Amino acid sequence: MKIKRSKQFTPEVATSSLNDIMFFLLLFFLIVSTFANPNVIKVLLPKAQSAQAINKKQISITVTEDKKYFINDREVPFDYIKTELTARTTGLDNPTIILRFANKLTIQDLVDILQIGNSLNIKMVLATQKEN
Repeated sequence: MKIKRSKQFTPEVATSSLNDIMFFLLLFFLIVSTFANPNVIKVLLPKAQSAQAINKKQISITVTEDKKYFINDREVPFDYIKTELTARTTGLDNPTIILRFANKLTIQDLVDILQIGNSLNIKMVLATQKEN
């Protein structure tokens, strides 16, 4: 003999609070993701929409396509770049160097210069041409 239930149970899911939970999770992950600081080299792309004005005394390193290195229009061999930068940045608080780099050179050439600046705790910025 079968026993019949008088009421059929229908499961319900309250979805009104799920919207709030999803919003708070989204907000939490957006805030937490801004705290992440990956250990990478920040490189500006060769073309940019805007230019930034620099008010400090400018020190520039120019690297030509045939790998000639110039510090403020004075040619310096690669082996002496570190000593020359040390001499030019002593006494400057928070020095920044502008890198003018030929676009035909390899990334390794750029990384070599950036490592010299990193070892001296000097901020380096890659100069770009404004995109037409």
